[in-house]
Amino acid sequence: QEHLVESGGALVQAGGSLRLSCAASGRTFSNYGMGWFRQAPGKEREFVAGISGNGGTTYYADSAKGRFTISRDNAKNTVYLRVIILKPEDTAFYYCARSYTGAACTRVSTHANWGQGTQVTVSS
Repeated sequence: QEHLVESGGALVQAGGSLRLSCAASGRTFSNYGMGWFRQAPGKEREFVAGISGNGGTTYYADSAKGRFTISRDNAKNTVYLRVIILKPEDTAFYYCARSYTGAACTRVSTHANWGQGTQVTVSS
């Protein structure tokens, strides 16, 4: 059975940094693109970053460019999201997700399985 487990969320001050992790099991990890999404209270889930199965292609939401970095370690079956210069508007539940293919994808509908999420709260 496939599982995605996020970790690394925390309460941090504005200007700080975090690294979120998502550990995957149950499938051949390198065969699939992975994505990070986030959902703030009262808002729809939105794309943050995506990475292809071999790590060669990455996509970022406009709001994430310059401060967010997605990466993966296929030997560890883990995808990461590094965030710097955190802002209060980054406060949200962050989810990782597996895409249906090896490509990096940007839409919720192109992801087949989701983790439970990890909370990031940024105080001003």
